[in-house]
Amino acid sequence: MKPSAIPVITIDGPTASGKGTVACRVAAVLGWHVLDSGALYRLTALTCIKRGIGIHQVGQIADAAAYLDVVFKGDEILMHGQDVTAAIRQEAVGEFASRVAALEPVRAALLARQREFRQAPGLVADGRDMGTVVFPDAHLKVFLIASARARAERRYKQLIEKGFSANIDEISRDLEARDARDSQRLHAPLTPAQDALRLDSSALDVDQTVNQVLDWYKDRTQAVQ
Repeated sequence: MKPSAIPVITIDGPTASGKGTVACRVAAVLGWHVLDSGALYRLTALTCIKRGIGIHQVGQIADAAAYLDVVFKGDEILMHGQDVTAAIRQEAVGEFASRVAALEPVRAALLARQREFRQAPGLVADGRDMGTVVFPDAHLKVFLIASARARAERRYKQLIEKGFSANIDEISRDLEARDARDSQRLHAPLTPAQDALRLDSSALDVDQTVNQVLDWYKDRTQAVQ
């Protein structure tokens, strides 16, 4: 099967909008593969932090991105065979990842790797430029949004449940700063694709959000039959 014939659902949106959880749930229902593209940038950031690579060492950052050994197993993320799911969710890693993602050589290094995840029977990909850059021919494009406060509360809950200390006001300020940086960056800025469907999950729970995405995909599938 040609890659272009393999269906893709993209779920883009700002930090902590819930797109990762929704993507995993949708993929599980459909029996498809899942790509957490943000995790690739966080893995790159984690690698750089461990190796002492600074944000201005762009060549070394790009090399780290190009040779990531990563496997997604449901909601677990393995790097070099080790579970780093919790480690990459630390705020310091997320902050560095946001800066790394603005570097064009890093985005170029990860582009081909992201497209390799497009395998039968289908792929659900979440990130910030999945529908605009990585999979512009996706069968369904969703742009998931939520208020900064709602996202801060979700991130705070996640961190506390994982045993990390957190301050909700600091998280909220950090999210707003990342939103500005992601939307204003020169390369692949955070913006919905022209044909994306917007979904505000501020007042929705995960099941409601997942069901809406599945309903949209069902409608698209029936429309082309």
